[in-house]
Amino acid sequence: MGRIVSWVNEWLERPAALRRAAFALLAANIGIVCTGGLVRLTGSGLGCPTWPRCTDESYVTTSAMGYHGVIEFGNRTLTFVLSVFAVVALAAAWRQRRRGPRTFRGALWVLGGIAAQGVLGGITVRMALNPWTVAAHFLLSIALIAVAFLFWYRSKDEPPRWTAPRAMRTAGIVITAVSAAVLVLGTVVTGSGPHSGDTRASRTGFDPEAMSQLHADAVFVLVGLSVAIWFGLRALGAPLRVTRAAAVLVAVELSQGVVGFVQYFTGLPWPVVILHMLGACLVWTATLNLLVSLAPPKSQKAQERDHSLASTA
Repeated sequence: MGRIVSWVNEWLERPAALRRAAFALLAANIGIVCTGGLVRLTGSGLGCPTWPRCTDESYVTTSAMGYHGVIEFGNRTLTFVLSVFAVVALAAAWRQRRRGPRTFRGALWVLGGIAAQGVLGGITVRMALNPWTVAAHFLLSIALIAVAFLFWYRSKDEPPRWTAPRAMRTAGIVITAVSAAVLVLGTVVTGSGPHSGDTRASRTGFDPEAMSQLHADAVFVLVGLSVAIWFGLRALGAPLRVTRAAAVLVAVELSQGVVGFVQYFTGLPWPVVILHMLGACLVWTATLNLLVSLAPPKSQKAQERDHSLASTA
């Protein structure tokens, strides 16, 4: 037992262990979005009709509940797997906290967010899959992906940052805001469409066609801004890793657009919808990657903060 504890402590103190744990946590947060989509798309949203129990008498699914109960209970179980990943990442961040206290705080935020997500999931079930609580459930996952991404980014050895012009940094913030708006509108489209998660679930009452068009318009704006910043970064002679971040974002957006059109014109088959949900998470992470690539060096941040304080004095 002593050797096992010693090996675990030694492994947790390795920088590679923190990076791997952080990446696994990010990937797991993206994965559980897709499995949550599978619950809704197979009509299994109320496979376990109550929470925290699966039925009034049992914490686990029963044979009488069929495959819907298995799918819903399986997704609930994945929350515990995700929590294990978060605890391992937190332990590694704690052992290496001298390398960066912000990394440890990031791990804490992810773990707390997972707990909050479990509670919100229970509220969603108890409200019979109200489309607005379902949307909040998804958007909290998107927020968790953002925190997990920053946790993973800070666990790496950061390359020297490029001193991007203020206009480029502002453009990065605008693109991030538009990307978030696209995700919010996507939840409205979902809440207005046919995949409610259960025949008893209500809908928003909005016209699905109109919501889909509004969502598509926002996507066109996002793609246009992303292409523009890519050209702008190339014109400014930005480092390759920065221009590559913009290029990756454009490529992921275009791929996601193709999947979106396919699902729309083929009647929303569930495998394509899940692929679209995965694409939404990838667009979001690519957006965040561009944003951190444009972040100013730490010394420049301090100078700008001092200048701001001096101007308000």
